[in-house]
Amino acid sequence: MLENGEHFFEGVEKLLEIWFEESPNNENDLRNISRSDWEKVLGNVNCEIISTSKNDNLLAFVLSESSMFVSKRRWILKTCGTTTPLKCLSLLLQLAAENGFDVVADLFYSRKNFTRPEVQITPHQGFTEEVTYLDSIFPNGRSYCLGSMNLECWYLYTFSRSDVKASPQLISVDEKDVDSEPDQTIEILMQDLDAETMSIFYKNKFASANEATKESGIDTILPTMHIDDFLFDPCGYSMNGINDKGEYMTIHITPENQFSYVSFETNVALSNYRKLINQVINTFKPGKFIVTIFANKCSLAYETMKELEVEYSKGSHWKRTDMQCCNFPSYNLLFAQYSHDEKNGDSL
Repeated sequence: MLENGEHFFEGVEKLLEIWFEESPNNENDLRNISRSDWEKVLGNVNCEIISTSKNDNLLAFVLSESSMFVSKRRWILKTCGTTTPLKCLSLLLQLAAENGFDVVADLFYSRKNFTRPEVQITPHQGFTEEVTYLDSIFPNGRSYCLGSMNLECWYLYTFSRSDVKASPQLISVDEKDVDSEPDQTIEILMQDLDAETMSIFYKNKFASANEATKESGIDTILPTMHIDDFLFDPCGYSMNGINDKGEYMTIHITPENQFSYVSFETNVALSNYRKLINQVINTFKPGKFIVTIFANKCSLAYETMKELEVEYSKGSHWKRTDMQCCNFPSYNLLFAQYSHDEKNGDSL
């Protein structure tokens, strides 16, 4: 609720991911950090733990504002609203060091441009402020803006210990190096959602999150995932999915018509994400969306960049308004933006 009584919730999320350098001591594990310590970390973010799920590879938290994932040496925090994820970094790094991880190998902080940036709290009142804060902790970090700065854009801050002097550049997707461990993430950020679909995520429509999950078809997007879901009162939805491979899926929904927003994210390894992207957008029916794919060069997902680089046919339901590819020290990035084309079909 804004000061003038207007109802508004910022669905656009801030995504923070940290990989720590492999420790010589195989017993070191971020999952050894206690729940009480995680609650202290999240206290600095202004959100709380709602529920947890786990398997042999991954610990997943549904939060009052989105999600957190913890594996042996990787930590992911994704929060919406007016949360302050960067303010938890000092404590997070301290806890990681106490558990044997004192060197950050890679860090990624990203977000789409806010719908209402003026309601955010320091240090998130602008990307310049966020960069200044991150630079105070990671002096060799680098910041980027993809898309149109005066319309729709996506901000990214990266730090890589492997090559702090490297700069991204336009790349040929035929170039390939060999990385030691495959890794990939695809994120689909959707706005202007179909009102009928969004009505599923109101408590006056379905009493339980499980009902909303099944009615919407979320449970069929990646069927191998064990789902932990939550339906907020009066509206809103979050889910985490994890599988035995250590892969995750997470969806967060702000259904209100005036500022509807849905995010989908997974690290499932596929050689072509086109089918998955189509399934996600056909589930939620956005008016516009952004796709970002991070992949190191030995990942199966690296190949999907070739597919998405190709301009889609005239029969496509979507008009691609922007596409950029960048090469980072450890990862490649594809950014693509699409808007609805009423004249044509239903798929990419």
